[in-house]
Amino acid sequence: MNFPLFPTPDSPDDNAPPVCSAKGCRAAAVWVLAWNNPKLHTPERRKTWLACDAHREHLSSFLGVRGFLKDVVTLEEWEGREEHDSAADG
Repeated sequence: MNFPLFPTPDSPDDNAPPVCSAKGCRAAAVWVLAWNNPKLHTPERRKTWLACDAHREHLSSFLGVRGFLKDVVTLEEWEGREEHDSAADG
């Protein structure tokens, strides 16, 4: 499963802040859990799940026991990385 970093088309408001990826949680996302499944993805590929403070540990553990978790950073830091990468590419 991959959860997008930004709201999905079924979001009621395209400008809504990103929400936690935990099932049934609608809390604002604070954390980005970057992961990949080495059986399916190239080593440099990163998929993301978002987490609120309450679900960060649970989602991290779920990915970690499978060997998928690669990085956990704040949403603010992740967005800063994306902006930096876009500026470097352009």
